[in-house]
Amino acid sequence: MAHILSDTDGGLLTKENCAVVFIDHQPQMTFGVSNIDRQLLVNNVLMLAKGAKEYGVPVILTAVETESFSGYIWPELMDIFPGLQPIERSSMNSWDDEKFKAAIRTIGKQNIVIAGLWTEVCVAWPTLNLLHEGYNVYVVEDACGATSHIAHDAAIRRVVQAGAVPMTSVATVLEFQRDWANKEHYDAVLQIFRQHGGAYGDGIDYAYTMVHKAPQKTKNPHVVV
Repeated sequence: MAHILSDTDGGLLTKENCAVVFIDHQPQMTFGVSNIDRQLLVNNVLMLAKGAKEYGVPVILTAVETESFSGYIWPELMDIFPGLQPIERSSMNSWDDEKFKAAIRTIGKQNIVIAGLWTEVCVAWPTLNLLHEGYNVYVVEDACGATSHIAHDAAIRRVVQAGAVPMTSVATVLEFQRDWANKEHYDAVLQIFRQHGGAYGDGIDYAYTMVHKAPQKTKNPHVVV
């Protein structure tokens, strides 16, 4: 079973107590995804990435066989983290790579949030290993892709049974914010949801322009949605 969070955050993720790992968001892996619309997948990954960056959450990028098979990590994802060097590996399981293990240990966070391709292999396997090592693991389901609905669902059931916690992109980013009275990241996070939040983003636009009478496509710093 998952370990209880040992800090004072009542079991919630915070920007201080976790790290986010993006595994193999690469073209060849994307081609095989069929459990989720691939454009929606990209959108959710970018939402999670922008949220992690905005709140200063440590991030690890890892890629498998970039030049020989999988292609480079999505440029939209790399653009969010300029200068962050992806961990290149040959193993399907990131935890089998010593560079990845070292990066996790260097960051020093007990709570690891994971998104990646494919759910049934490159997400499930390191999740199981991290749980075995005593980490708390949170799998962002809608930022993961698998080769079929059955494969994705079976993998999620497997890791949840082992103690992982299923999450979604919106829920994860909102958990970093937690309180709308905190204005430090307020405008920026609402802008992320305007760009990537679908109907939620439309609702934010409505609140800005129709309810609070802000000029269209500008920010109102004190709108609670």
